Amino acid sequence: MLSLLTFLFCFVACTKEEVAPPSPITTQPNVEADTTLSYLALGDSYTIGTSVAAEERWPNQLAQALLEKESIRLEPLEIVARNGWRTDNLSNALHASDPGTDWQLVSLLIGVNDQYQGFNVDGYRSRFRALLESAIRYAGGDTSSVFVVSIPDYAYTPFGGGGAQVSADIDAFNAAAEAISISLGVPFYDIVAISREGLKTPALVAEDDLHPSGLQYRRWVDEVLLDQVAQQIRQDP
Repeated sequence: MLSLLTFLFCFVACTKEEVAPPSPITTQPNVEADTTLSYLALGDSYTIGTSVAAEERWPNQLAQALLEKESIRLEPLEIVARNGWRTDNLSNALHASDPGTDWQLVSLLIGVNDQYQGFNVDGYRSRFRALLESAIRYAGGDTSSVFVVSIPDYAYTPFGGGGAQVSADIDAFNAAAEAISISLGVPFYDIVAISREGLKTPALVAEDDLHPSGLQYRRWVDEVLLDQVAQQIRQDP
């Protein structure tokens, strides 16, 4: 039987079934761009942006920042993610509706629900590798067009309450994801340090006391993703 805490977590994180629109609503259509790329973002509640507005999701904010600061337009932008998805849920969704193999940029952020629901890191490792291999296939086999974002640490939220074991688990899952990314030649971008400011800076946590706020996602983009992804795109032959 699920504990009360598990029930509450699933109520917050697993009940909504949000799917992103096929393109970012934040991109300014009249802004000049010297590069346009199709972008597929794969993940869970952190990618769909649970408890924030659509324009505050980090893929949307990344698209806006790349357009404004680097003249790179991400269009179309498609998000395949839902609240509560584990690696197997994302895999099943992708098998049911294959996104195709002509995406010019693909991102993957997945694993927090595997950790929370008690799945071990060894099982996560194999499922994550399969998903990352799929992401590479969606990018036409080009590893330089794929990137992975680390799992944020929900221990540093009012819901997580600073639990040391949660942080240790998140570190282990991220270490597995990073090692697999490196082995496959895919960049791994680490936003954990930003997420661990959530208790001392409440504005970084959404109103549900669990997920990142739009401000935290903005910091992911400004401090980690924007320069790294822009450089990755510019170096892609």
